[in-house]
Amino acid sequence: MFIKQLSIFVENKHGRLENIISSFADNGINIRALSIADTTDFGVLRVIVDDVDKAKSVLKEIGIISKTTDVLAVYIDDRAGGLAEVLKDISEAGISIEYMYAFLSKTEGKALMVLKADDEEGAEIVLRQHGIGIAGPGDIK
Repeated sequence: MFIKQLSIFVENKHGRLENIISSFADNGINIRALSIADTTDFGVLRVIVDDVDKAKSVLKEIGIISKTTDVLAVYIDDRAGGLAEVLKDISEAGISIEYMYAFLSKTEGKALMVLKADDEEGAEIVLRQHGIGIAGPGDIK
């Protein structure tokens, strides 16, 4: 089960990130998870929000380019080695991780990790075969 993530291209200019985040807040869009990576001229802000369509509309209104991507949100045992086990299962299946980032889980003893794999459907199959929980859009509130 995939979750929609927005990838937002952000110019490295003073106040640009704040403008995006404030625009979400002003429009009642709740950010559930985020990651940001930057280069010299721009950054890529990856966010999971409670209303993707509304967020895309807000971004368009303020002149920001975004892209919607399917990602997996995986429940990881919150202990040493929990993530290593999941990554081993994926790696042994010949699937590569393009990027990942973590966020808080409301499930006791679990962390949530967002994964973007080079074979999303294959990764989902492998994870389910190994009994690894995958969060759906309704689980990330």
